Amino acid sequence: MNKIFEILIRTGISVKLSTVHFILSFLLFSSLFAGEHPNLFISGTEAQEIKKSLNKYPLLKKSYEEIKKTVEGGIRDGIEVPQPGEAGGYEHERHKQNYREMQQAGILFSITGEEKYAQFIREMLFKYAELYPTLGAHPLSHNQAPGKLFHQMLNETVWLLYASQAYDCIYDWLTESDRDHIETNVFKVIIKWFIEENAHEFDRIHNHGTWSAASIGMIGYAIGDQNLVEMALYGTKKDGRGGFLKQLDLLFSPDGYYMEGPYYIRYALRPFFFFAEAIERNQPELKIYDYRNQILKKAYYSAVQTAYPNGVLPPINDASRTMDITAPGIVLSNALTYYRYGPDPNLLGISAAQDFVILNGAGLKLAKDFSSVNSPPEFNWKSVEFTDGYDGKQGGLGILRMGKGNYQSMLLMKYGVHGEGHGHFDKLHFTFFNQGREVIIDYGFARWINIEPKFGGRYLPENKSYAMQTIAHNTVVVDETTQNGGDRREADAVWGERHFFDASDANVQVMSAKSNRHFPGVRMQRTMFLIDDKRLDSPVVVDLYRLSSEKKHVYDYPIHFLGQPISTSFECTASTQQLVPMGNSAGYQHIWKEAETDVEGTISCTWLVGNRYYSLISAAGKGSQVFFGRIGANDPNFNLRSEPAIILRSHGQDYLFANVIEPHGYFNEAQEKSENARPNINAVKIMGYDNEGSVIEVLGRNNLKWRIMVSNGDASEAATHSVIFSDHHYEWTGNYLVDLNAD
Repeated sequence: MNKIFEILIRTGISVKLSTVHFILSFLLFSSLFAGEHPNLFISGTEAQEIKKSLNKYPLLKKSYEEIKKTVEGGIRDGIEVPQPGEAGGYEHERHKQNYREMQQAGILFSITGEEKYAQFIREMLFKYAELYPTLGAHPLSHNQAPGKLFHQMLNETVWLLYASQAYDCIYDWLTESDRDHIETNVFKVIIKWFIEENAHEFDRIHNHGTWSAASIGMIGYAIGDQNLVEMALYGTKKDGRGGFLKQLDLLFSPDGYYMEGPYYIRYALRPFFFFAEAIERNQPELKIYDYRNQILKKAYYSAVQTAYPNGVLPPINDASRTMDITAPGIVLSNALTYYRYGPDPNLLGISAAQDFVILNGAGLKLAKDFSSVNSPPEFNWKSVEFTDGYDGKQGGLGILRMGKGNYQSMLLMKYGVHGEGHGHFDKLHFTFFNQGREVIIDYGFARWINIEPKFGGRYLPENKSYAMQTIAHNTVVVDETTQNGGDRREADAVWGERHFFDASDANVQVMSAKSNRHFPGVRMQRTMFLIDDKRLDSPVVVDLYRLSSEKKHVYDYPIHFLGQPISTSFECTASTQQLVPMGNSAGYQHIWKEAETDVEGTISCTWLVGNRYYSLISAAGKGSQVFFGRIGANDPNFNLRSEPAIILRSHGQDYLFANVIEPHGYFNEAQEKSENARPNINAVKIMGYDNEGSVIEVLGRNNLKWRIMVSNGDASEAATHSVIFSDHHYEWTGNYLVDLNAD
């Protein structure tokens, strides 16, 4: 800096020190692009190492051959760049296939040097150079920020991010005239669309904004435009209120949990890690992988640790019920996390499930280490709690686990932020995984993704009228309404509250949370246990859901399950001739009422799924009702899945739902074998509850008697609690006490 400052003084130029810093920054930045391309995702050195190692590491070879097969097919079939079309339709998918094939062709060109791959990219981009300047906003945007090729700008940013990598790989191979033609007629047009016409979308703190920033940053590095990179990092005004770094600041909790949930982070991981890798390669002084206490590492680990044992991501918020850890964003992030943050056997286990690695230095390292293990490792996560909100003070997500492998039992409860536009009104909602499948389920989104006849593959109207509503989830509904009145802005302003979490005991794990701002005047607290008692077949769920209010309400406790109902301890009046909906709004209009009855005392309902029976055993208070429902009412286009639910209903001001979910028995149709088809637990008794605490007893075969006591006040591991219910005195220290051998 001093040398440059001295030169400026000698030439008689008066300049401020800040200007010198800017000039230095510009010269340093410009020098980064004086080197050879590619410089975004793979280097020439890495490409040659991969080429030499293909026959050494089977996973690397398999991944290479898979990419090669895809690109060779694209070359053989010929290039097609159609006019824009419907979301999920042929044209939409063709443009997606084009950007994937371009990026992969660039990788193959870097590794092999075969010009047919570079020529394929050049011809593709030239065709886009003919089409793109002629396009206006997509005519089928349906109230979304439109792209030109795609119905929403989001897809356009993905196109640019991938096309940038392809362009980077052939940059030095192209002539100056070629580069000028492509940049003028494709990249500069799309850049203007993003940062001038849609600046609000670019600066939005959301996964759409992340993709926008990352794509502009990637093309900025590829063409050597410092201004674009700075906007990508700091927002269109370069004031730090938008841009990539702000996305890292605000979209993740300090634990790395992503506010929109696992389904959307598996998608957002791609721009986060693609652009981070480009930053690291071009501006290592930014130390992007260390940013915010290594938030990218935490983001990846939080994503995969939410996964069910079979690798499927839990369908929190708008989400598919089948999206899993083989998604492209997780494949990318798995290798880069392993490479940038150090080896981890769990990541090797994930790689075994993915059976694919990216083709750069990170993928090479992962494939090399994977080849050295004697057998494919399993990934086994432990119980964990993630805080939510950028500051970690906006509730959270709790996960309890027992066992190992695909047959691990996993209990998940959501008590964090709403999740903005993709959020569901489902605070204190839970799911339960057992026997290699989701047993107590989340509906997920109402969308048939990329299936064009179903509303173009977009979100269906029933996503708002049913899937987002509180009744569609396993949490209590008040007065047949939806949390926060179904108003997203109100829901975004509040969140659940962490009460306590303890997974230190191998046999008794617990999580507790509160929700006091989601139904007016109603305070809610849910405490969920996962308990392993050797007298029972499998770990059991114990659920205490307490409600209190100054006014009387109708409280509905729904359980959405998979399987075939087998038996109940009560008689129902079934609707055998004519079905009617459960209600008129808030999602109830989409549930057929199949049966109902009045109940009191301990009740049970058993169903079968897979090779196991499951029973819901409940303490039903005076005046309680049970309803059996099935999704599908008011659905003329058959957009919803037909799935069952059982709803427990109570009336009053203060109430405690005390329930046990017991997996039990065994069924094998091939062997015509059915064992222990009735629950081992035969009674759940509420001893009492008040503002100090709740006490229940669980009774079962083989002299099973549990006494469970839970604090309802402020969380404290040291506080002593004392309550008297029906002349019985109960006392415990800490947030809870579980006695598995009560007198």
